[in-house]
Amino acid sequence: MRVGVPIDLQPMEARRVEALPDGPGWQFEPKWDGFRCLAFRDGEEIELRSKSGKSLTTYFPEVTQNLGKLPVKKFVLDGELLIAIDGRFSFDALQMRLHPAQSRINKLSAEQPATFAAFDCLLSLEGAPILKQPFSERRKELEEFFRRSRPGDALQITPFTRHAKLARKWLTDATAQTDGVMAKRLDLPYEAGERAMLKVKRLRTADCVVGGFRYGTNSKLVGSLLLGLYGDDDLLHHVGFTSAIPAADKPDLTKKLEKLIAAPGFTGDAPGGPSRWSTERSAQWQPLKPKLVAEVRFDHVTDGRFRHGTRFLRWRPDKKPRQCTFEQLSLA
Repeated sequence: MRVGVPIDLQPMEARRVEALPDGPGWQFEPKWDGFRCLAFRDGEEIELRSKSGKSLTTYFPEVTQNLGKLPVKKFVLDGELLIAIDGRFSFDALQMRLHPAQSRINKLSAEQPATFAAFDCLLSLEGAPILKQPFSERRKELEEFFRRSRPGDALQITPFTRHAKLARKWLTDATAQTDGVMAKRLDLPYEAGERAMLKVKRLRTADCVVGGFRYGTNSKLVGSLLLGLYGDDDLLHHVGFTSAIPAADKPDLTKKLEKLIAAPGFTGDAPGGPSRWSTERSAQWQPLKPKLVAEVRFDHVTDGRFRHGTRFLRWRPDKKPRQCTFEQLSLA
């Protein structure tokens, strides 16, 4: 493939910050919760590459086919692969594509087609690399690419604003399906492999029942709290954990938790059940009476679970455990 951009190019990345920058010279874009992807085309040859450098071409045949239908025959786009199910983007659906059976991949690609959302352009329409050009120029090239291509729903251009006030509203919009907001300098060249952009994540909170806990490794003190929410079936389901417990609080908290130890803890999905989150330690936990409610901060929800560990914020003695339902996640 001769496009003037290395096929193993490392995408430019972002470093996390707590707040969006002020002042002129910035462009703000949604941070999508999908698979980062570089899309290469040279005539009939098309290649999709992940952030780690692995090929994604086999796993997303519908994206490859759609890119092959575009009138522009040579391009390099930086973007994100997304799959929407019931109107919401699903990270699990993306992961299900990484399957060894091509028949399975083909079935899923027909039932749950992926979209490529482009946010950067690394090749001019004349076929010359433009990595050294400022981002403002690359964005113009990307917009011209879309004007010429008219690709439809299968290929989208990411929206943007250059007003920090509006971008901050994106972070607090409860209906948004984004992972946060990206901030990019308009004069920024494409710095491959560098954390040259900024990102602020959408962090949300939920009140959860503490349905169990784990002792710390080689310790007699609490290491993490196991969190649960009540479903429509009136059962308490395990949804994640928090280990952000100050060391000074652990002795008294451990005594408090040990007084509440009682089976079953979780009456629905429990730690140690069959899931892609299960580990050898999943079954090594102490069940608790559903008495304690903790407010935690989280970023991602995938298949009704916190994908990452949460941050403990405070205890909620004013909240009844039965009030801690999955509705909080759907609103987030």
